[in-house]
Amino acid sequence: MSSEQQDAARRTEQASAGEDLDREATRLRAWYKEVTGGEPTREETIGLLGGRFYGSGQYEFTRKARVARLRQMLSIVRRYDILHGLTPQTLRRMFEELGPTFVKAGQILSMRSEILPQSFCDELSKLRTEVEPMSRDVVLQTLRAEYDVPIEEIFDAIDDVPLGAASVAQVHKARLVTGEDVAIKIQRPNVRRIMAQDISIMRSLARRAKRIVGDDQFLDVQSVVEEIWQSFREETDFLVEARSLDEFSRNNESCPYIICPKPFMGLCTAHVVVMEYIEGIGISHTRELKEAGYDLGEIGVKLVDNYGSQMLDDGFFHADPHPGNIVISEGKIAYLDLGIMGRLSAHERNAISQMVFAVGDLDTPRLKEGLLRFSIGTNTSSIDHAQLLADLDAIVQEYGTAALSELDIAQFFTAIVNLARHSNIELPSSVTMLARSLVTLEGTVDELLSNESIVDILSQHIRAHTSFTDIAIDEAKSLARESRMATHGLLKAASQASLAMDMLTRGQLRVNMDLPGTDDPIADFAHPIDRLTMGIVIAGLFIGSSVIYHSGIKPLLFGVPVLGFVGFVVAFIMGVWLLFDIIREGRRTH
Repeated sequence: MSSEQQDAARRTEQASAGEDLDREATRLRAWYKEVTGGEPTREETIGLLGGRFYGSGQYEFTRKARVARLRQMLSIVRRYDILHGLTPQTLRRMFEELGPTFVKAGQILSMRSEILPQSFCDELSKLRTEVEPMSRDVVLQTLRAEYDVPIEEIFDAIDDVPLGAASVAQVHKARLVTGEDVAIKIQRPNVRRIMAQDISIMRSLARRAKRIVGDDQFLDVQSVVEEIWQSFREETDFLVEARSLDEFSRNNESCPYIICPKPFMGLCTAHVVVMEYIEGIGISHTRELKEAGYDLGEIGVKLVDNYGSQMLDDGFFHADPHPGNIVISEGKIAYLDLGIMGRLSAHERNAISQMVFAVGDLDTPRLKEGLLRFSIGTNTSSIDHAQLLADLDAIVQEYGTAALSELDIAQFFTAIVNLARHSNIELPSSVTMLARSLVTLEGTVDELLSNESIVDILSQHIRAHTSFTDIAIDEAKSLARESRMATHGLLKAASQASLAMDMLTRGQLRVNMDLPGTDDPIADFAHPIDRLTMGIVIAGLFIGSSVIYHSGIKPLLFGVPVLGFVGFVVAFIMGVWLLFDIIREGRRTH
């Protein structure tokens, strides 16, 4: 075939693929076209029903588009009759019908047992991510749009059947022209814009709900929306995942049993990731692993120990270690999907180590110190430290006295997160992400570890990777920090004492008294004093009226002194009122 014939055949193929792409795009964007009402304009204002998407200049939506999408959401919500109560199953089905953004929201809420009951969290964890795959023509046309050269010069073959198809992207096995087997992760057309509009509406609704209701629970709803936004930004920019694959590979070069697909950085774009293809046995397929000769306990211990290295040594950890993301390939544990990763600073890693040892040593003050080290934007003077210590005592007694092999880490971290929330301690997103990741990891290794817990393995990891020199350095730093704080405290106390003496000699010293459990100490003291005064007055009236009665002081009414009679009546009325007031106050306090 001549070059002209080849070019003609290629143009015919591209035209046919373009027609298929148009049909596929029409199907994928059917509901989106229904709500857009035309091309977006720039004459917008930020708000619920119109305006630029808050947080990014890439997405703009017309007022008509947002109103139509909001109506569509409300129509689905009304169909599920949420005013009369939702079951866990109907909530899951409603999220699935609302689309990929709400599927992601449900997956995040499934980890937030402080917001939803556990039965709802369990059901939301079943949210499906598999959807109808894109056609081959759409896949090819999407790839052509990403590269400046014909894809035939990059890929020698691309499998027709995808390895997996989710709401955001799908993965195909392929072979490069250089002979390497690869996996291609391809983002669906327009998914970024669709999800951005949904999140924009959710964000606005959460802000308005908080202002109207004023309930602390909406702080949690807002945090979920912000987490969806952060997850959206990272998961829909595939260059972030490509860089994560590269960094994770470098971090684990010295670990002989941990691998992940190596990215082909020159072929990765914001919408496509090309990575090494790794084939293996899913970590949840325990029967197949046993038949292949693997030791399940060894896999579990090595997986958790390496996760400890990710958290505490590298500060860069896989934030979604569920069974679908991990396979065993040629004797190695392979992480396949690194779309969601977490980071911990050195400060946060030290605080985690401190908290782990504090629980094991039943050291509540040390656990409190570690928890407060995590707090961000929290005014420690507004925290009820006595109540916080009492609550932490309860957690330490419940979890610290149990054998590590019996410790339920999911319940432990849920208790810590709930306590921080109720104590007005704001934790960074990296810490809450880590807590959820450990809960997910515990579920992943549940069938692999029969006699050990991940807390036990993590504790051993910390001890094994902490040398005497490290301990001495940490203790020296801690001593230096505490000495510095103590020195500044003494100097400040001396300065304040000098100022107080000066004010005392001038008669300008005032004392402000603050008693726990009361907002107005003076008023609380005045109330019982008023009662005591009234009791004295009542007693005086009774005694005085008795003296007048026996003295027979005139005028008389039916032989009884009028003045004494009036005194008895007034004293009786005041006494009854005082009695009822005491009873009413007691009931209110109770």
